Amino acid sequence: MPRYFRCELGRWSRRFVESLRHNGLTGSMGRVGACADNAAMESFLSLLQKKVLDRQRWLTRQDLRLAITTWIERTYHRRRRQRRLGKLTPIEYETINPTALTAA
Repeated sequence: MPRYFRCELGRWSRRFVESLRHNGLTGSMGRVGACADNAAMESFLSLLQKKVLDRQRWLTRQDLRLAITTWIERTYHRRRRQRRLGKLTPIEYETINPTALTAA
């Protein structure tokens, strides 16, 4: 699975791009005038920072990975209501609409 490094508009040096590649990352940069495409991700990352990352230090990356995954699966997906799902959480939507699971 590819890993991405997201950056706002700006120039990336050749050295920086080579460093991304060396570390197995792919660069991703926004377009001019397309600030709304970042809003959802920035909101998610802000919540992740407050609810998981700022609360403690982890001894290993695996521990951190587990904490992030647990927060997403137990809290974020179960409680976050989405307008496009009729103000339901993803879990509620999938429970009410079993065809949504097979379509995904």
